[in-house]
Amino acid sequence: QVPLVESGGGLVQAGDSLRLSCAAPGRDISPFAISWYRQAPGKDREFVASIARNVRTNPYTYYADSVKGRFTISRDNAQNLVYLQMNSLKPEDTAVYYCIRNGYNDWGQGTQVTVSS
Repeated sequence: QVPLVESGGGLVQAGDSLRLSCAAPGRDISPFAISWYRQAPGKDREFVASIARNVRTNPYTYYADSVKGRFTISRDNAQNLVYLQMNSLKPEDTAVYYCIRNGYNDWGQGTQVTVSS
């Protein structure tokens, strides 16, 4: 299985925004629920957000309490992409961010997000 590809990370200041993208080269991801996870240095990987497979116009979304109200997960089937819009970033959001199809274990390289105070 070819893992999904994450992009869009970078170095920003607290309060800034970033939008991460999750792509599936050569594969249609619309049949899959997709989740974002993150792993900070010295910590376990943790769940961030999830979006249901595209069965309707507004697929169900779910968020970790730590990002609720600041992050938004969405999908664009025309572009075959899943996004994670991150607003009001905090230093504790610093981590490597990964996207993955729910129920699978083919982790990609992730994209680094660093938030300075």
